[in-house]
Amino acid sequence: MKKICSFLLITCFLFAILTTVSFANEGQASLNINTKSAVLIDMNTGTVLYEHNKDVPLPPASVTKIMTLLLVFESIECGKLSYDQMITVSENASSMGGSQIFLEPGEQMSVNDLLKSVIIASANDAALTLAEEVGGSEEQFVSMMNERAEALGMKNTRFENVTGLDDTVSNHLTSAYDIALMSRELLRHEKVMEYATVWMDTVRNGEFGLTNTNRLIRFYRGITGLKTGYTSNAGFCVSASAKRDNLHLIAVVMGAETSQARNDAATKLLNYGFANFGLYSDKGSDATAVPIKNGTQEEILVKKNDFESLVNRGMVGKITCDEVIFENLTAPIKVNEKVGEVTYKIDGKEVGKADILACETVEKLSLWGYIIKIVKNLL
Repeated sequence: MKKICSFLLITCFLFAILTTVSFANEGQASLNINTKSAVLIDMNTGTVLYEHNKDVPLPPASVTKIMTLLLVFESIECGKLSYDQMITVSENASSMGGSQIFLEPGEQMSVNDLLKSVIIASANDAALTLAEEVGGSEEQFVSMMNERAEALGMKNTRFENVTGLDDTVSNHLTSAYDIALMSRELLRHEKVMEYATVWMDTVRNGEFGLTNTNRLIRFYRGITGLKTGYTSNAGFCVSASAKRDNLHLIAVVMGAETSQARNDAATKLLNYGFANFGLYSDKGSDATAVPIKNGTQEEILVKKNDFESLVNRGMVGKITCDEVIFENLTAPIKVNEKVGEVTYKIDGKEVGKADILACETVEKLSLWGYIIKIVKNLL
């Protein structure tokens, strides 16, 4: 009888595991993402939630401009550019085809209006105008794009221009996952979302209208951006980002046959993410004092690091944490030295850890210090 009961329990346990795996696989399979490649990642942790040919190099069309914009925003952040700075349009930039705002050679436009034109209307002439200002030339800026891609770990990417036009290039390729990586980096510059979520705007003192190429801006709740693209070679592509509560997702679709298929695929990916996952977040604590031995002071201030973990949606409220300060902390201890850790668990299973660090340096007590301390205690 005991053997039979044990067998039944094991069978039930295995069935529960297999059912869970089956549901997970079924959830992804039922998405029916009919594109050349796709990926869904969590913005905060970078966790991949769905993938289909995510590392296959493909032409990205105007989604290329995510890297162009990243370098521009980084230039603004470090003081090389400012939003109200006026830039003079070159002959080269004014000659760009495809989506454009018809810049004239010698025309001046502010960085702010050029950014609006690139992000909202995907203007190639505006993108090249910004690139030439930042890099000095298109060639130098493209070199900067490839260097930044390498630094971000974009292993399947090679840029040959700043716009994504692919009628005169031979190896201008990237992957869905690499697009997600650079999208994640661009979204760290929160200002970009102020542009990317605008449906309609104008430049040239209201004389030239801009309409967002990303139709999801109007129809998807929580949308934060980001960039569409299309050429006959690349098909319809998009990097779509959206945020609900504290969960921020990035869905990349490449090689869809129509704009509607692109939007449907991005919507399915985002819906899947929001329905099935949640972000557990524990912000670092304020500094607290804990005892320390043999130091120039008897206590040291410590603080735990922030912790974030992506989990199944229903498990967010079930996470527990155990906080431990290492026993017998003894000087010397340097600032930012690990002095403890917090372990996070779901039903007893570890899901991650956060370090507890020293907020200050405490030196070891000298011999003379020991003598003074002993005298004080005697008194």
